[in-house]
Amino acid sequence: MERPILYITITNHGFGHATRTAAVAATIQKLCPEVLLIMVTTAPRWLLECYIKGDFIHRPRAYDLGVVQSDSLKMDKQATLEKLLEIKKNHHSIIASEVDFIHQNRVNLILADIPFLAGEIGKAANVPCWAISNFGWDFVYRDWGGDFIEVAHWISQCYQECDRLFRLPFHEPMQAFNNITEVGLTGGYPFIAPEEIKSKWGITTPPEKTIMLTFGGLGLQQIPYSNLQYFPDWQFITFDKSAPDLPNLIKIQDVKTRPVDFMPICGRVVSKPGFGTFAEATKLGVPIVSVTRDDFAEAAFLIEGISNYNYHQILTPGELLESSWEFLREPLQTPRCQEPIAIDGNEVIAQTVVDFFAEE
Repeated sequence: MERPILYITITNHGFGHATRTAAVAATIQKLCPEVLLIMVTTAPRWLLECYIKGDFIHRPRAYDLGVVQSDSLKMDKQATLEKLLEIKKNHHSIIASEVDFIHQNRVNLILADIPFLAGEIGKAANVPCWAISNFGWDFVYRDWGGDFIEVAHWISQCYQECDRLFRLPFHEPMQAFNNITEVGLTGGYPFIAPEEIKSKWGITTPPEKTIMLTFGGLGLQQIPYSNLQYFPDWQFITFDKSAPDLPNLIKIQDVKTRPVDFMPICGRVVSKPGFGTFAEATKLGVPIVSVTRDDFAEAAFLIEGISNYNYHQILTPGELLESSWEFLREPLQTPRCQEPIAIDGNEVIAQTVVDFFAEE
């Protein structure tokens, strides 16, 4: 049998899509070490290497954009629309260049999270395209109305060319997809033991007084770090390189250490709505404190998901940015659903891919 070649294309929006898909890729590589992974994303190679331990080819290509943002909550809709229209105008040449690459490299299967041109590329290359996501970009853009409606309609048509969808939890209906397989949560697991993390970073506080602040790859410029003065005997952890130097704040500068590695020692993760953070925390049983996001349609489904399956607190932006953070001393809300959520998304998707290769 020839070496199986897997082309994995990831939407270019923050780091969350890259990390959750890299976790799936790593599981595929573990089950099928001979697979050649081609990771098609503008996310930096070091980020992918935090999840994928073996070799892979990094093809830095963007044929979607997600949303143009200045930080994790501020969006530029006009710039987003202009770039989308540019992609629509050039989509034939974008597809042609990727089809050439796919043929030259004898790709067997495309996995997509969740660039809308991936299905069109698969169809043109005559290679199956399987999507993985909890939402489609057509859903996000359609919610903005106006000139986005027509673009969203075109994107829905593109998604219809995918051969199947692995639909993750916390999802919108994703009606553009014709063949849907429900799977559990995806995402990474810690690589470093909790004792080693505590020892390396000198963390002695109990979990209920150890709080992670994480707002994705773009960060959040207006976090009121001055509130940490009200919690002198607590330990806060951030990945925000621009955070101030404070006695009870650890700034993680080492790019090889991921938020998921710190989660087991934390009592709460304070975050914006993001599938990757929510999924990894929920898989590990670590409570989430999240701020709401009314201008991004996926957020309502994420908030509902953790309200159903994790201990949680839901804050308005004002409660996060303008309060003295007394919410950290308040009890958590209990998950609404008694049944635990499935957490085997990595394994189910990976096994299905490996089975596909075995039949080739």
